[in-house]
Amino acid sequence: MTSGFVITFFTEAITMAAMLSLPALMLGLVVGLLVSIFQAVTQIQEQTLALIPKIIAIVGALLIFGSWMLTHLVHYTERVFAQLPGVAG
Repeated sequence: MTSGFVITFFTEAITMAAMLSLPALMLGLVVGLLVSIFQAVTQIQEQTLALIPKIIAIVGALLIFGSWMLTHLVHYTERVFAQLPGVAG
């Protein structure tokens, strides 16, 4: 196991984590921004008004992008298990 392999392995892991979390986080960010703008315009300062739409948006993103996320995660896991014999030897 070389240092190049370890760096590549962790770079791919961090990239995969970022890629899988990006759809839900971006949708939550956009919805949170829109709700904050709405609250600023109407001067409504209710904390649950900001939280509930973000939760619904993130759950919706997971329902929409869940199969895509699972497919990428399975392919990444298969690649990791395929590399295990080379690492152990």
